[in-house]
Amino acid sequence: MSVLAPLAPYRRVLALPRVRSLVLVTLLARIPVGAAGVALTLHVVLTLGGGFGAAGALGAALTVGGALGAPLTGRMTDRHGLRRTLLVTTVAQGAFWLMAPSLPYLMLVPAAFFGGLLSLPLFSVSRQSLAALVPEDRRRTAYSLDSMAVEVSFMVGPAAGVLLATQLSTRVALLAMGASMMLSGLLLYVLDPPVRSDAELRDAEGQAPVPRREWITDRLVVVLVASAGATLVLSGTDIGIVATLRHAGELKWSGLVIAIWCCWSLAGGFVHGSLPRSLPALALMELLCVLTIPVGLAGHWWALALALIPAGAMCAPTIAATGEVISRLAPAAVRGEAMGLHGSALTAGLALGAPLVGVVVDRSSPTIAFAVAGAAGALLGLTGLAVGRMRSRVAGVQVTAR
Repeated sequence: MSVLAPLAPYRRVLALPRVRSLVLVTLLARIPVGAAGVALTLHVVLTLGGGFGAAGALGAALTVGGALGAPLTGRMTDRHGLRRTLLVTTVAQGAFWLMAPSLPYLMLVPAAFFGGLLSLPLFSVSRQSLAALVPEDRRRTAYSLDSMAVEVSFMVGPAAGVLLATQLSTRVALLAMGASMMLSGLLLYVLDPPVRSDAELRDAEGQAPVPRREWITDRLVVVLVASAGATLVLSGTDIGIVATLRHAGELKWSGLVIAIWCCWSLAGGFVHGSLPRSLPALALMELLCVLTIPVGLAGHWWALALALIPAGAMCAPTIAATGEVISRLAPAAVRGEAMGLHGSALTAGLALGAPLVGVVVDRSSPTIAFAVAGAAGALLGLTGLAVGRMRSRVAGVQVTAR
């Protein structure tokens, strides 16, 4: 078998009309998103004279706004089309990021919330468009490609944000965020990727709107909970890496270890996308959690980088698998809102993981940070599964009673 055989599924996906341009544009557009958090943090600490607690509160406002806004912008896309959504969110992002350098902290926090509420729907649009452009039997590869693109964007974005903020100024960094966000929205507006296939558009003609109770099924809820559990582990692992290396006196290696961890995720995503079959999304998430638990036993930076291989290889496959399942479960007419809920679940997990692990590290030891993150994520996934099964049984009993 040729050594290039694993590339064949990716070549077939990228050969489909408009897929290559969609992947490239969304990869570039996500770079400023990856830089946004660190740029705001450094602006609060270096320019406004606040502490990391104040910076965290600002980041939380942006995150909560994004989590609440993702389903809303997804529903707007379903009802009014992608271009109208992009027009509204691009103007909103330009207004927030261009005004942010001149706002005092007490005004910056509510502005960040509304900026998050009307974020560019980059993640949901990418996955929604891939579902419209790629046949169902190739979506595993397409969503793996999308997850790998996210990894690349979030490896480049924070480094670019730190470089701009430290070498020029935090105000320049925020202005650059605004310009980049507006350019990203403009590129997507011009590209105008389809959010439904031609067949789905024909089938939707004359049909009534799909009620939420019909498509928010128990299985979809389980997948959303699994998505939140996965990112809870990822954000907890971020904190665990920094805390462990600081405790070992090797904090300067934390950036390298995080970059290596991302590389393991890229490798796992590549393998996942080239396989004809894969484990269920919930099984991948539970593997991610279980394999994270023992990572804290590694003491030095190089041992930590190696210990992260198994769990890191599960990161991109888990995110890709959850997006793939939701693309199949949600009807095309509401796929934007469903992908928005997926984005909200991912964001909620990120928001939960960091403070949870941070509190544990402060009160105990960095060595158990990974164990707490993995156990919490696994418990969340199992709880979602149990609730889903319970709801199914209750629904079955009600149907029988009728």
